[in-house]
Amino acid sequence: MAEAANPPQHVTLFLAGDVMTGRGIDQALPHPGDARLYEPGVKSAVEYLALAEAANGPIPIPVDFAYVWGDALAELARRAPDARIVNLEAAVTAGGYPAPKGINYRMNPSNLPVLAAARLDCCVLANNHVLDWACEGLIETLAVLQGAGFRTAGAGRSLAEASSPAVLPRRDGGRILVFGFGAVTSGIPRGWAAATDRPGIDLLPDLSPRTLQRVARQIGAVRQAGDVVVASIHWGGNWGYEVPGAQRRFARGLVDEAGVDVVHGHSSHHAKGIEVHRDRPILYGCGDFLNDYEGISGLEAFRSDLALMYFPTIDAASHRLVRLEMVPLRIRNFRLNRATAHDSAWLRHVLVREGRKLGTSVRQGGDFSLALEWG
Repeated sequence: MAEAANPPQHVTLFLAGDVMTGRGIDQALPHPGDARLYEPGVKSAVEYLALAEAANGPIPIPVDFAYVWGDALAELARRAPDARIVNLEAAVTAGGYPAPKGINYRMNPSNLPVLAAARLDCCVLANNHVLDWACEGLIETLAVLQGAGFRTAGAGRSLAEASSPAVLPRRDGGRILVFGFGAVTSGIPRGWAAATDRPGIDLLPDLSPRTLQRVARQIGAVRQAGDVVVASIHWGGNWGYEVPGAQRRFARGLVDEAGVDVVHGHSSHHAKGIEVHRDRPILYGCGDFLNDYEGISGLEAFRSDLALMYFPTIDAASHRLVRLEMVPLRIRNFRLNRATAHDSAWLRHVLVREGRKLGTSVRQGGDFSLALEWG
């Protein structure tokens, strides 16, 4: 049963971190692409599929396109967010050539219906995998996604396209603007920056006041009264809970100087602490939402198998956060499954511990969902 409709000025978003539909997951889908890899120790994406099955049992290959989203689909249907926004961390291409960086993600374009199964509105592409198959791979990714009706942010055939926001219409007639940015701290090569005559991503060379001023001008040139503005940023390393001071200053500056309503941070493979600054949410690291890491040992303490659906509700008139609810899930057999009470409590503990430094806390609901507390 759907929840009661929001008041007219309330806008609810669905945000998620890294969605990795390449490599092992691509091999499980109906149209697996070229399985060759160029990693130091793994030469075929089929090996990641085998690792997952050895860890958690058989996967019903080929899975249908809705399979990987699992229990997330019912939650999306129940909450009916105004927009669904993820960081797509895989090139959608059958061409190009592998960038010499060791790990290269791609999904066969014939598997694109997997994104449609979740009715995604916006794929943020400013990350350290979108050019894994060079400029040719990025150009095909853009053509395939945009040709299928997905809006993209953070990458383009030129700097003008990469720096333009995805414009998502709202049910109330307003707009949601999604700007995508990548930071070199996430492992993005500086050579991937878009230029006037070169495809690439909207790269932040640093998190300095000068860069913040550039971003503020970029957003200010497009934003209109009543817009809800999301700044989606791929920054920082994959592991660890620390939020560097430079990130906090930049995120707060996005609110103070650029008028951003939601800072949507990703790159970390696990959820990080949340801050609310001037009643605007700052998600420093949303964690992985879909990955093919099952069976890989070494960093189990971070629980990258646990994913969160983030549902911030923004008052478009005052631009204040009304509420932020989160739904915990667990990745198992390449599928998003409802988290157990134990897993939900574990995530709550982490968010409370890390949020204490940022002025937030989290309470757990009877259905194992989580709600942010601040102020």
